Amino acid sequence: MDFSDKEEFLKEFGADYGYPDGPKSVDEIRATEFKRLENGTVYLDHAGATLYSELQMEAVFRDLTANVYGNPHSQSDSSSATCDIVREVRQQVLDYCNASPKYYKCIFTSGATAALKLVGETFPWNHQSSFAYTMENHNSVLGIREYALSQGAAAFAIDIEEAVHNDGLSKTPVTSMNVALHPVQRRNKIQFTDGEPTGNAHNLFAFPSECNFSGSKFNLELVNIMKKNPARILESSPYHEGCWMVLIDAAKGCATQPPDLSKYPADFVVVSFYKIFGYPTGLGALIIRNDAAKLLKKSYFSGGTVAASIADIDFVRRRQGIEELFEDGTASFLSIASVRHGFNIINSLTVSAIFRHTASLATYVRKTLLTLTHENGAAVCTLYGSSPSKVPFEESGPVVTFNLKRPDGSWFGYREVEKLASLSGIQLRTGCFCNPGACAKYLGLSHLDLLSNIEAGHVCWDDNDVINGKPTGAVRVSFGYMSTYEDVKNFIDFIKSSFVSLPNLSVNGNLMRASFIPFSTEGVDRKLLASNHFIKSITIYPIKSCAGFSVERWPLCSTGLLHDREWLVRSQAGEILTQKKVPEMCLVRTSVDLKQEILFIESPHCKVKLSINLKPDSYTGGREEIDVLAQRYEVHGYGDEVSLWFSKAIGRPCTLLRSSSSKSRVCLNKSKSFGICRDLDSRLNFTNEAQYLLISEESVSDLNRRLSSNIKEGTYGAPVQVNPMRFRPNLVISGGEPYTEDEWRNLKIGNQHFTSLGGCNRCQMINIFLKDEQVQKSNEPLATLASYRRRKGKILFGILLKNNILEPDTDSYLEVGQEIHPNSE
Repeated sequence: MDFSDKEEFLKEFGADYGYPDGPKSVDEIRATEFKRLENGTVYLDHAGATLYSELQMEAVFRDLTANVYGNPHSQSDSSSATCDIVREVRQQVLDYCNASPKYYKCIFTSGATAALKLVGETFPWNHQSSFAYTMENHNSVLGIREYALSQGAAAFAIDIEEAVHNDGLSKTPVTSMNVALHPVQRRNKIQFTDGEPTGNAHNLFAFPSECNFSGSKFNLELVNIMKKNPARILESSPYHEGCWMVLIDAAKGCATQPPDLSKYPADFVVVSFYKIFGYPTGLGALIIRNDAAKLLKKSYFSGGTVAASIADIDFVRRRQGIEELFEDGTASFLSIASVRHGFNIINSLTVSAIFRHTASLATYVRKTLLTLTHENGAAVCTLYGSSPSKVPFEESGPVVTFNLKRPDGSWFGYREVEKLASLSGIQLRTGCFCNPGACAKYLGLSHLDLLSNIEAGHVCWDDNDVINGKPTGAVRVSFGYMSTYEDVKNFIDFIKSSFVSLPNLSVNGNLMRASFIPFSTEGVDRKLLASNHFIKSITIYPIKSCAGFSVERWPLCSTGLLHDREWLVRSQAGEILTQKKVPEMCLVRTSVDLKQEILFIESPHCKVKLSINLKPDSYTGGREEIDVLAQRYEVHGYGDEVSLWFSKAIGRPCTLLRSSSSKSRVCLNKSKSFGICRDLDSRLNFTNEAQYLLISEESVSDLNRRLSSNIKEGTYGAPVQVNPMRFRPNLVISGGEPYTEDEWRNLKIGNQHFTSLGGCNRCQMINIFLKDEQVQKSNEPLATLASYRRRKGKILFGILLKNNILEPDTDSYLEVGQEIHPNSE
C-alpha cells in the first residue's frame, strides 16, 4: 500500500476517521472483531446488510447459553425473564431514535418491510384519503400504494428539491423548496357528494431518511411541514386538505443517523436491525406514535393479541396495549434478546462517531472517482446523488452510487463491474436496489424507456445492464462502522486497473491491459497459411454440466456432435441445474456406446452404474415442453429409478430429461439484443450458445504462463495451472500462435465447413475443478482472463462454431488428427 496516499487521506479526514476518541480504533476493531475478513474480502454492501461483530456474536452466544428464555405468553419465571428483556430492548430502540415512551411505542416485526406492510394494511384509507410519497422510495414503501388505491384513495409521487442561496441580508444561507407533483393515480373512480367534507380524511406522506439508491439524505423538517402546513408542499394540489400523517423509512438511515423524534415527531418510523449491526436478521421494528396507533384498523387477531375470544360465536376482545395488539403470535424473543448486544457495540462507538467515520470514507471515494479520466481526457465515472445545489439532502450517507464510461463515452455494464469486483474479492451491489423511482430519476429513464426495457425482457436482477445505450441500473458501494481506508484503497485500485484506459502495449494483437480485444486482420492470411492446425482431442458432454468423455472419432448430426448436451437435470421445483449452482455435477461421469446404444453414467455417490437406453421407444416418463435460456424444447422424462439415482448422485431431488429428436428448439427471443443463444439459425440441444466450442492448446499455454507469473494464487490451495478441459471444449486444437482462432471467420475440417460465431463468454464455472475427487473453487483462471481478455463486458476465451448439417451421412464425422483450414472460403 502507498502510505503517502493514506497520509494525505488522514490529513483531510483524520479527525473523523477511525474513532480517534473511541475505546478502539477501527484497525483494532477489524483485527479483533472481524477476523473473517483477513482472507482479503473487501465488503462494500453495508447498505444491503452490514456485518456483525464477532465480539457481538460471542456476547449473544454467552447470553443464550447462560439464560433460559421462555415464551413470553406465560407466567413462568423463564417467561418473565423474556418479558423483561423484550421491555428493555423496546426502550433501547426508542432511545436510539430519541423517542419518548410517553408518545411512542416500539412494535417488533419480521423486518422493515413487515412494518411498512402493517401501516399500509391498517391505515384508515377512504375515498377522500391520499397517499403521497417521494420518488426516491424503496419498493416496500411503494407497495403501500396498493392498499390506498384499493380503498379508493388517491396516490401520487412528488419530487422535493431545496435550492440553497444567499439573499445578501443574512449570514446563513436561505433555502427554498421546489416541489413537483407527478400525476395522481386512482383505481376506483368515486363520485363525490356536493358539500361532502374533506377535512377529516387521514392522509399519509412517506419518505426515506436516506435514499438507499444514492445515499442522499432528506431534510427531516419535512415531518413538521407536512404535519403543520402541508399546503407548503402540496399547494399546487387539491390534496393538501385533511390530516396528514408522516412515515419515515429509516431502514437505511438508522445505521448512521437515526431520526430524532423529539424534533421531528413522525407518526411512523420503520427500522431494520441487520442494517445497523448485522444480526439478527428477520427482525425489524415499527416506532409508532400512540395517537397514530389508535387510528389504525386491524382486522386479524392471533395468539397474544386478544384478551378473550369464543370459538363458536362472533366474539373477541382485543388487548389494549399497542405492542401486544399489533404483534401477532409469539415475538421472535431470542432475536430480540440478541438486539441488546448489537446496540452495545454501536453505543460504545457512538452513532455520531460512526456517521463521521463512514462519511469520511464515502466523501473520499466520491472525490477520487470524480478525478479519474481516460487517456483521452474523458471522465471515467458518473456519480448519482447530492450536489451543492440540491437539498432536501443536507448531506449524504455513506453510499456512493455510480456508473462507469469507456473512452468513447459508452457505458460499462454494471454486471461487468460486479463480476470483475467479485473476482477481485470485492463485494458490492448493482442494479436499482429496489428503488425504481430513484433509479429512473438519476439515470434519466423515461416511462417509455422503462416500459420498453420491460417489454424487451428486462427484470430485476437479470444481466441486461445496458439497453439502447442507456444503463438500466448502477453500481453502489456503501460503508459500515468497521470499514477501513484499506477497503477504499483496494476498491479504487480495482476501478483504476480494470476500467481506466491508459496507454498500453499489446502482444500478437491481444490486449495486455484494457477493456477490449482488438481483432486486427492485417497479415492474418499469411500467418494462417504458415501455421498448421489440427484436432488434438474431441469431447462429448451428453448431460449438460456433467463430465464428458473423449473419443478418437465421432459422428456429427444436425445439432452438433451426436448426443452432445442432449440431456439435462432438472430440480423438483423446475429449475435447470448446472455446475454454477450444483458444483457436484462435475463428479457425474458419462460415456456413450454407439453400438449398444446406451448412455452410461457413474457417480462416486452411487454404487451402481446407470444405463440409459438411447432408443426412442425407451422412455418411461412423460413428454412436455420446457423453456431453457430463452429457448423452448420438447423433452422426454424417465421413471423413478433414474430420478432416484440422480438425486443421490448430486444430493438433491431431481430428474433427467432428454431433448426430443423430433422437434427443433424454438428461440423465444429473436431480437438478438438479449438472451444467451447466439446461434439462432441452427438446431441446438441444451448448449448455451452454439453447437461447438473450440479451444486452442497454444492459447491455454499462454494463459498458464500468465497464471504462473501472478503472485496471488487462487483460494483453497487451488492450482495456478489449468488444462484445456477446464473450459469444457468440444474440440481442442493444436498448432499456430496463441489466440489466432480469434481471427477465424470460418474453417474447414475434413469435408465439413464451420462458421465462427465469435468468442465464448466465460463465467465462474471455469473456476470449479476437481482435486482428489473433491469439488473446489478459486478465482482463477477467470480473474487472469479478465485482465486481458475483456471485450464490451465479456471475458472471451475460445470460439463458438456452427455446422449446418441438414441430413447427416456416414461421412459426417470429426476425428483426432484432422487438419484445420481456417478462412478457407
